[in-house]
Amino acid sequence: MRFSFIFPLLLALAGMAQGSEIRIKNLVEFDGVRGNDLVGHGLVVGLNGTGDGIRNAPFTEEIMSNILERLGVNVTGEQFRPKNVAAVFVTATLPPFSRSGSQIDVTVSAIGDAKSLLGGTLIMTPLNAADGQIYAVAQGTIIAGGAVAEGQAAAVIQGVPTSGVIPSGARVEREVDFELASLSTVRIALREPDFTTAGRIETAINATLGRQVAMMLDSGTVRLDITAMNARSPAHAIGRIENILVQPERKARVVVDQRSGTIVMGQDVRISRVAVSQGNLNLRVQERPIVVQPNPFAEGTTIVVPRTDVGIEEEPGVALAEVSPGTSLSEVIAGLNALGVAPRDMIDILKSIKAAGALHAEFVVH
Repeated sequence: MRFSFIFPLLLALAGMAQGSEIRIKNLVEFDGVRGNDLVGHGLVVGLNGTGDGIRNAPFTEEIMSNILERLGVNVTGEQFRPKNVAAVFVTATLPPFSRSGSQIDVTVSAIGDAKSLLGGTLIMTPLNAADGQIYAVAQGTIIAGGAVAEGQAAAVIQGVPTSGVIPSGARVEREVDFELASLSTVRIALREPDFTTAGRIETAINATLGRQVAMMLDSGTVRLDITAMNARSPAHAIGRIENILVQPERKARVVVDQRSGTIVMGQDVRISRVAVSQGNLNLRVQERPIVVQPNPFAEGTTIVVPRTDVGIEEEPGVALAEVSPGTSLSEVIAGLNALGVAPRDMIDILKSIKAAGALHAEFVVH
């Protein structure tokens, strides 16, 4: 795919976004207001012959035995060979300030050799946090994200049928101990630490409230004095400042994905004076051996004489005259795109410009 349609759109969006202001709530995280990861292991039943092979996944039999024992079914010494059950890991995120009885989404993933979780039902599964305590219990019908069709000699798999979700599939049983109302100060953590952005947040909050209540501690932290705001609670104080508009400052950065040929850049990326010449060199080696035989009625043996054709072809390259200092990278790429440079070649050119020290930005390659 050429960049002829993509880059004009990116440049237009960059022009529209230049100088735009963003709400503080979209730039920061508030100290203590965070989610908690939960995990558990359980059993999915009701599969249509696509479950674990007990011989290859003995832990599935152990989980099933434990569940049946808790339900009062004695299975000691018995052997199971069902194909409609699968052992799974269940993961979820407990949102901040979740209360007992509220419901959260869970993700279910097979850990054995099950072929599909489509149509299965997760049996009651406790979900633990990092402290080992149970904070939620999950159960429900799985919505798998794929499909499997197979015959005796071939199979087709679309998506990932061994993983699925259960919307509102877990119920919160324990609340996280965090008293926001007891805080006298709240730290505001920037998602992208930057001294300029932190200073602008401090200035915007103080100017909006008309008093010195915010102080920048470092590039990633701004302290908010709840007492000086005369707010009824920290929650009221956060609600008053989270919608204040601030213009964030971003580091110049170029992100390249070599697999897809995607190039993403910021508007502040600049290039110093540089000249670039790029071309393709093709080496051609062709073997054409010749068989030589002796004359009729003459003594001798047949031999093979090697013959090799070697050639070097150099395709016309792309040459750039000196780029004037301060030119933006978007302008350079627009020029390369107009010359018909392929995405892979464009990435190689950017790497060379960075290696020459002429690209003034952080260069990230995936």
